[in-house]
Amino acid sequence: MEIVGNTPIVKSKKKQIKSKKITWKNIKEQRVLILMALPFVIWLLVFSYSPLIGWVIAFQNYKPQNGFFGSDWVAFKHFADLFKEPLFYKALKNTLGMGILGLVFGTISSISFALILNEIRFTKFKKFTQTVSYLPHFVSWVVVANIVSQTLAPSGIFNQILQSLHLIDRPINFLAVPKYFWGIVTLSDVWKETGWNAIIYLAAMTSIDQEMYEAAQVDGASRWEQMKSITLPSIRPIIIVLLIMSIGNLINIGFEKQMLLGNNIVADEALVIEKYALDYGIGMFRYSFGTAIGIFKSVVSILLIVIFNNIAKRTGQGQLM
Repeated sequence: MEIVGNTPIVKSKKKQIKSKKITWKNIKEQRVLILMALPFVIWLLVFSYSPLIGWVIAFQNYKPQNGFFGSDWVAFKHFADLFKEPLFYKALKNTLGMGILGLVFGTISSISFALILNEIRFTKFKKFTQTVSYLPHFVSWVVVANIVSQTLAPSGIFNQILQSLHLIDRPINFLAVPKYFWGIVTLSDVWKETGWNAIIYLAAMTSIDQEMYEAAQVDGASRWEQMKSITLPSIRPIIIVLLIMSIGNLINIGFEKQMLLGNNIVADEALVIEKYALDYGIGMFRYSFGTAIGIFKSVVSILLIVIFNNIAKRTGQGQLM
């Protein structure tokens, strides 16, 4: 402590935290765990990281017969061509549109379904509902697309219900109306994945201290008030982490749904980036152009994760990294 005039000044000493060095003794003690983790590390290296070598062809005028070393280098030509393509922006708009709709409605439906299941006290019915809700996740999109197509067909059950309720005068071919396509894809995805996505939220709810609910009941809190004041705040970190991960995949929505549910009439609304890369990249033997699209997607995904993770970190709502 130093005294300047009559004012005491306390100097705080910063603790120097020494990083723990990894020694052979530590490795020997952890050898069983290291050996257990090694297959997964090898799997990641082989199937996730080694293919990144192929990114080099995005900067070449790649020809399979010439290989990596025989193809001409063109720097960022394919990226420049990509950003000049009007169809690319159409695909980007559709991808982000359906991605955002799927993120919003998928997250809300999964959390809501988990909350409802958590409140069910009849154990047998709860287990039966959980099992039934998980099953659509394991059904192929080919089967799901066929079910949706039959349901929404002019002679399908959905049109029959609407006509019986006198809401429409004649059947509507919903899959042939472009303005309905995004909504159909989103609802199909929500139906298929809600039960599966609710698993993590249900697992998080089981870890909540039951004494909090008992104290709330003593205070006269209703079930709704308990959900709002105890359940949701307790699983908020899990919601934030899963939301950040989902945002990172906002541009990686695949193309199976769009390809199976789409047709020539709604082709403009069904075109997404991965279908665009398939048709106008690999499908036209433009391997370098298709790789450039893949790199663009990866960079956007990383940026989205980093940005929203930092936002969550600064607001103190949880974080992924």
